[in-house]
Amino acid sequence: MRMLAGEAVVAIWNGVTPEGRAEFYAWHLHEHMAERVGIPGFRRGRRYVALDAATQPEFFTLYEADSMQVLQGQDYLNRLNAPTAWTRRATQGFRDTSRGLARVVESRGVGVGGVLLTLRFDALPAAQAAVAALVRDAAGQPRVTGAHLCIADAEASGTSTTESRGRGDITAPPSWIILAEATDAEALASLLPDAALHAAGAEGTVRRGLYRLEFQRLKTAWTS
Repeated sequence: MRMLAGEAVVAIWNGVTPEGRAEFYAWHLHEHMAERVGIPGFRRGRRYVALDAATQPEFFTLYEADSMQVLQGQDYLNRLNAPTAWTRRATQGFRDTSRGLARVVESRGVGVGGVLLTLRFDALPAAQAAVAALVRDAAGQPRVTGAHLCIADAEASGTSTTESRGRGDITAPPSWIILAEATDAEALASLLPDAALHAAGAEGTVRRGLYRLEFQRLKTAWTS
């Protein structure tokens, strides 16, 4: 059963300075996620917070969209090129931001889980079948509610916009992304080990993060 709501995602990892934390929460809850999910073709937004000190950066946000065409379309680009005054203020507190626009190549599961494992790594295209097989197996493990493989579009992820231009917090976009969600952190503890990913074709360091769901918003009307 396909679980992600659409064929493409925007995946964002970011930290926030202590002095920017309160503004980040207010902005993200009351303006930003509503604005993003209000874009035609965007279906759902979710925000997560790190469960342990080893998970960096602290926040992960996922937007699910109909297709890559939506993510590369004019409606989304218009928002990126016309950030609100609140967006400009809130993002001044961002640190270590990595953002990927990615197509969903595998998505299995039964629903949204309360905890999420994110994996970021590089791989050659030939590894897709083997990595997808690991994702399918992960989705069937006890208390795992979903597992998903997304491969980022480097050109789309790296497009310069008014919102991103001049920001010093933005790091390299992710390449391959695996998201595994479950009812509890213990269910994810031994899932998708580095050795198995490297055997399937992952290259270099696998960046892991363990997150708890804080907020979710479904499709909503938005008027700027």
